[in-house]
Amino acid sequence: MIEIQGLTKKYGSFTALDNLNLKVEEGVVFGFVGANGAGKSTTFSILATLLSPTSGDALINGKSVVQEPREVRKQIGYMPDFFGVYDQLKADEYLDFYGASYGLSSSEREVLIPQLLELVNLTGKRYEYVDLLSRGMKQRLCLARSLIHDPKVLILDEPASGLDPRARVEMRDILKHLKSMGKTILISSHILPELAEMCDEIGVIDNGRLIAHGNVATIQAQLQGDKRIIVKVINQLERARAFFEEDPHISSIELIEERNEIAFSYRGKPEDQVKLLQKALLAEIPIYTLTEEEKDLEDVFMAITKGADTE
Repeated sequence: MIEIQGLTKKYGSFTALDNLNLKVEEGVVFGFVGANGAGKSTTFSILATLLSPTSGDALINGKSVVQEPREVRKQIGYMPDFFGVYDQLKADEYLDFYGASYGLSSSEREVLIPQLLELVNLTGKRYEYVDLLSRGMKQRLCLARSLIHDPKVLILDEPASGLDPRARVEMRDILKHLKSMGKTILISSHILPELAEMCDEIGVIDNGRLIAHGNVATIQAQLQGDKRIIVKVINQLERARAFFEEDPHISSIELIEERNEIAFSYRGKPEDQVKLLQKALLAEIPIYTLTEEEKDLEDVFMAITKGADTE
């Protein structure tokens, strides 16, 4: 559905996007993770045919953003990170204006607009002026606008930016519904745990380069460094610590006495971890639970991008 081929964008000596290659299959929700200035908005602007690349190309449903921009625009719905609304229009008038701009007939718009407002949970605001809507409502209205011509691909640049927690949940639920409708969605966000929950695949972009790509589990596997393991014992905390201190794969042991827990860094392989547990049981260490502390997507992002400037 989307194929990015060597996409590069330069401004003089500054490279905003550096030889980006990526393929997103139909029906996939793909999340771009990156700090401000990493290249997310540049990528999205090129895909939306608003910016020409210095070199490379991107195909959306087989149409080139460089050679066939008009055809690409028929395939996509684009929601920028900053967008304008016409404050003196009511919500339905706003959508009617854009529907007419896309060549929809009056009868088509009459049927479509209530459906779109229902989709984005704005039915009750149909006759409200846009300038009276909350930020979250304006975001959802802009999303409805991007859907008015029923595009196959949605390109959403920071759609949850600046929203309160409730508004972010509402936006996330709408995007899940759009996914169930078979839309291919590209979304960027700094709200990393929500991307993990919402997206099928994630790409980490830093300094214009895609430095990691895959599902959340795959990206977590790219982390280098030790696991952090927490062992809970029924009693004999000091004896348990002495036992674990002898293992060459263990370092940075910490006692959490109030919870009868031992936390430590572990750099062994999975089979070494199995042997460690077997050995502990033979030594009659009263282990109640042994768990690996999970890293969320923010931990993954920070670990992957750490030192990327020096590569």
